[in-house]
Amino acid sequence: MSEVVELTPYDPHWPFAYTAEAKCLTEAMADALCALHHIGSTSVPGLIASPVIDMLGEAQDPAAIDACAPALADLGYVARGENGIPGRRFFEKRDAAGNRSHHLHVFALGATEIARHLAFRDRLRADPTLSADYAALKLAILAGGVARREDYQQAKAAFITQVSRAQ
Repeated sequence: MSEVVELTPYDPHWPFAYTAEAKCLTEAMADALCALHHIGSTSVPGLIASPVIDMLGEAQDPAAIDACAPALADLGYVARGENGIPGRRFFEKRDAAGNRSHHLHVFALGATEIARHLAFRDRLRADPTLSADYAALKLAILAGGVARREDYQQAKAAFITQVSRAQ
C-alpha cells in the first residue's frame, strides 16, 4: 500500500535534525562513508516539504555500505536495496508512530545521481523564485488529487530534471 503525501511548512529544526542524524550515521558507518549531504526539500530554507530528512551519502565502495546494514539497523534504518535507482543503496527510518522520518541514499563516488541531487538542492537554495515555483508545483499536484507517493514523485520529475540540468 502506498503512503499518502503530506506537506508541512518549513521547520527551522530540520537542519539540526540532519546534523544530529549525520553524526550518528558517520559514527556507525565509520570509513565506509566519504561524505554526507542534507538534500531534498527539508534542506531548502523556507520550502514546504514532507517532513522527512533526506540524506545523500557518497561511498568509495558500495559493498562497504552493504556491510554497514547491521549498524544502520541498530539506528532504526531498514535497507531497501536500490529501490528503483540502479547503483543506489537506500535506507529508510521511521519514528515511533511508524511515520517515515529519514531517508539515506548512498551512491558510489562520481555517480551522476550525486551531482543531480546536489545541483537541484543548490539551485533551489540560491533562487527564491525557483523555490517558490517548486512549492507551487507541489501544492498544485496535491490539489489536483494526486496523493500516492509514487504518483506525486512522478508528477514532480520533469521539474526536477529541468532544474538539475540548468546552468
